[in-house]
Amino acid sequence: MTATTVLAFAAMAALLIMSPGPNGVLIAKTVPTSGKAAGFANIGGFAVAFFVHGTFAIFGLSVLVLQSANLFLAVKLVGAAYLIWIGLKALLDAWRGKPADLLKVLPARRPRTLAKAFGEGFLTNALNPKVAMFYIAAFPQFMAQGSSPMSAYLLVAVHALLNLAWFGPMVLLFERLSKVARDGRLQRYLKGVTGIVFVGFGLKLATLRA
Repeated sequence: MTATTVLAFAAMAALLIMSPGPNGVLIAKTVPTSGKAAGFANIGGFAVAFFVHGTFAIFGLSVLVLQSANLFLAVKLVGAAYLIWIGLKALLDAWRGKPADLLKVLPARRPRTLAKAFGEGFLTNALNPKVAMFYIAAFPQFMAQGSSPMSAYLLVAVHALLNLAWFGPMVLLFERLSKVARDGRLQRYLKGVTGIVFVGFGLKLATLRA
């Protein structure tokens, strides 16, 4: 796996992370009442969910897809359509100037234990269709044919570290950084870039051959 591949994956994963979504919403609810330890427990749950999705993409999906050309075509077209849909939705939100979801979040009423915060972080990403489709549709495009599973897990680790790099400071300095995350111009820019990138990868996936 080349450095160019890792950097390309990191760029796409970073856009997915920085786009408004349930992870930021969960941290916005958790930290004010449960503290920074619970916020980092959320992030730990996010990372474990990434490895679950990555394992499925590396082993389960690859076996199923390679067994059947028709299945490969179906997964490819569904994944491409989903990526393009995410991209077009992000572009539409950027054009409309839709506010970030964090603006509408109220803190949780009761403190969370670390185990509960970890579990909420895990379930938020394990059951998130955007993350699932990212690993089904986009992730395999960065896996070189014949490469070892460990090299693919490197990409999952990159995703987890970028997630920590984005949400870690948000946990430590929540009040200050939450204002940055809520900035309307920043959100429109991120959504616009995300939309272009995801549409591009969707079109790339649509033309991918088995």
